Amino acid sequence: MRDPHPALLMFIGARYVEQRVADAVVAAGYTDLTPAMARVAARLSEDGIRVTELAEQARVTKQSASVLVDQLERAAYVERVPDPTDARARLVVLAPRGREVQQVARRVERAIEREWSRHLGAERLAALKEALRDLREITDPYQ
Repeated sequence: MRDPHPALLMFIGARYVEQRVADAVVAAGYTDLTPAMARVAARLSEDGIRVTELAEQARVTKQSASVLVDQLERAAYVERVPDPTDARARLVVLAPRGREVQQVARRVERAIEREWSRHLGAERLAALKEALRDLREITDPYQ
């Protein structure tokens, strides 16, 4: 492909990061975390999130999100806690084991950013990040 669409180029970069993170997570001993579970867990916020919102953001059915959250909970990566704004609802939050995996992922992400900075130069990487942040205004309904 001579001139791939920018979205394809972003996907290739994102896929690369996702694979590097997954490899590091497995190497760190977290072998029970499937790609589907990781994609759902990656959408958890610090304050927690309801399964319905998680399903919407992950673009899966509520039933699929519930199954994945059940798996994450059984593996001790997440826990369900009461929603302080609605006594009937529960939030999904990272458990200590989930935070450990998150730390592994963040280390790899920082290493990749350093590699990309060396390859592109700090100025070009900063421009890329700025452009992607600007695009997020029109592409990310969950920000």
